[in-house]
Amino acid sequence: MEENLMSGYDFEKHWNNAYQKTPIDSLGWYEEDPIPSMELISACNLPKDALIFNAGVGAPTLIEILLNKGYSNIVVNDISSAALTALKNTLTEYKHSQVQFIADDLTNPSELLNLKNVDLWHDRAVLHFFTIETQQKAYFDLIRKVMKPDGFVILAEFNLEGAKKCSGLDVFNYNEDMLQERLGTGFKLLKSFNYTYTQPSGGLREYVYTLFQRRA
Repeated sequence: MEENLMSGYDFEKHWNNAYQKTPIDSLGWYEEDPIPSMELISACNLPKDALIFNAGVGAPTLIEILLNKGYSNIVVNDISSAALTALKNTLTEYKHSQVQFIADDLTNPSELLNLKNVDLWHDRAVLHFFTIETQQKAYFDLIRKVMKPDGFVILAEFNLEGAKKCSGLDVFNYNEDMLQERLGTGFKLLKSFNYTYTQPSGGLREYVYTLFQRRA
């Protein structure tokens, strides 16, 4: 889509349709065992009450895994209320109490602006859907606003060899240098690696996983 068309595209409707029409474990980004994310989260050595923010959460298994490991201060976000409902349906009522659900647009935030002192920002397969410069700027501005000094940022996006479209949408591909440039000198790259993800359909998607830390 051209930029002027994308700027008016109804992403909320698009993602609500995706989650309402397709079983969660058949979605092209569903990950039964989020090994690379957990590897990077473990490297952060966070206390169990650390504020963990999952951007564009969808309905991942990651949240339940984190809860089972004792993390108790988790905020999840998605533009799609259907995605958040799907995630809630996978959690027990007890686990609901340990998770804050925020339906908001990462590129035009309102409630998300109230976040502060985030210890860990985790994004898998969200940022690459923001193909317009103003969307990207709003996203990275939000990271810089809410992250605490020494906080960690995990960005896992389609790499330069990766798919150019997903879920019928164009994507913007990254490498670690591009992500570093967008975050700025206030963040230090600690770790990065390429990773081939196998979709439920058997298709392959090439990602770059990065771990940054905000300089104190």
